[in-house]
Amino acid sequence: MAKRSRTKARDQQTTAPGEVGPRQPCPCGSGRRYKACHGAAGGAPAVFVKRPFEGLASECDLVALRELVPAATAPLRLKEGDRDVTLATLLPGAAPAYVGQDGRIVLGLQVLHGFGDPSRDLGAVLTAALDAEPGTVGLTSDPGEGPRLQDLLADEPLDITVHPSFSYWADVVEDETGAIAAAAEQADDQMTPTRRLESVTAAYWTDVHTREHLRWAMPEPEDELLDALARLHAAGEDSVAEGSKLVGMFRAHGLLTPVWDLPSGTGPEVLEEPATAFAAKLAEALAATEGLTTQERAVRSALAGRQVTIR
Repeated sequence: MAKRSRTKARDQQTTAPGEVGPRQPCPCGSGRRYKACHGAAGGAPAVFVKRPFEGLASECDLVALRELVPAATAPLRLKEGDRDVTLATLLPGAAPAYVGQDGRIVLGLQVLHGFGDPSRDLGAVLTAALDAEPGTVGLTSDPGEGPRLQDLLADEPLDITVHPSFSYWADVVEDETGAIAAAAEQADDQMTPTRRLESVTAAYWTDVHTREHLRWAMPEPEDELLDALARLHAAGEDSVAEGSKLVGMFRAHGLLTPVWDLPSGTGPEVLEEPATAFAAKLAEALAATEGLTTQERAVRSALAGRQVTIR
């Protein structure tokens, strides 16, 4: 606690009035801390796209798979050609892509690089993989201008399979030595059980060992969504299961992902019907045109203060 206090005091002492502290959000809106964006030695990325997957039918799922879901895959259909392409949340070593001996391509979402526009970066990796020899395909520098996922993929909802372990690696990457299977077992020790709800879009139940959560990526503009959630919370209409509690939200790639705490032992199955009912109530709240009441404004302020920016 003392170390945290000293760090906070040091940041406050070195930040002059009007300046942005190194640990504060960068004013460019990237979602990064200033020291990792415009305050970094090399400056900010040449390109920054706040909502990189906008326009894709599976935008919300793509954000969830990239940031919140440990192990999942989905087949992709290209606009041109019939190449076998699979999207995966994570590949061994966080590789950007892998090309199999049979020509199939596996594209990884959770990677180590970041050049300002994940859709363009993924487009660059996919384009390279289409002409690459079997093996890992990387991205080590800013790819510059080029196609984005929106340019390459048929725009249709993803058929997502959430896996209980990383054993799917052995199905998408050749493993002659057994090293991939061993790496998958090691990764399994760190993963949190996750399930995707079937009744609504981009909602994921997860067990984080100490409690259960529902994380639901939503496409509505932030201000409108906060207003609607505030209306429902103030009216006591924001439950997704008995004993659930809306505790905050993640912000990633231009979308908000509300998070509910769930009583231990809830599981994903019982969430299906309440989630459908909540979606209907949310649609009504989003359509409301009257201003927020004093209570609703207070709730909105509290919800806005419980946001965690991932990217």
